[in-house]
Amino acid sequence: MRGVSPDPRTVNSARRAPTPVAARLAVPAGMLAAVAAAFAYVGAVDPNEPGHYPACPLLRLTGLYCPGCGGLRSAHAVVHGDLPAALQANAVAVAGYALFAVAWTVWVVRAVRGRPFRLDPRSAYLWAAGALVLVFTVVRNLPFGGWLHP
Repeated sequence: MRGVSPDPRTVNSARRAPTPVAARLAVPAGMLAAVAAAFAYVGAVDPNEPGHYPACPLLRLTGLYCPGCGGLRSAHAVVHGDLPAALQANAVAVAGYALFAVAWTVWVVRAVRGRPFRLDPRSAYLWAAGALVLVFTVVRNLPFGGWLHP
C-alpha cells in the first residue's frame, strides 16, 4: 500500500534499546579527564613562582582582588594536599572544587542507572551564591579582610 503511513501509536510504542553503560559514562569521563589534566598542570607548574601565569588584570590595574584571585594557588595547594593553604588562597574556589566533585559524582551515579542528569538550581540558590561571592569579594578587599588575601 503506497502512500499509507504507519499508525503513529505503534511506531512510538516500540522501545529503544538501552544505551550501554560505557557510552553513558563517556561524557562524564571526558569531563573528569579535562579537569584532572588542568589540576595536574597547575600542580606541576607552581603559580607561586612569578612568570608562569599572567597576573590578574583587575588586581594589576586597580589593586583590588577579584573573586578568582588566588584560585590557581588554591588549586596548587589542593593538588599537594595542603587544605589550609588552599582555603587561605581562595576559600570560594575550594568550595567550588568540592561542589564540582559532588555534582560529578551524582552525574556518574545517574548515568550508570540510566537516568538523565540536569542541573536546574532554583533562582534563590543562584542569587544566594552570587551574594556569597559578592560578600567574599568585598570583604577580602577591606582592611579587616586581610586574612582573605591570596
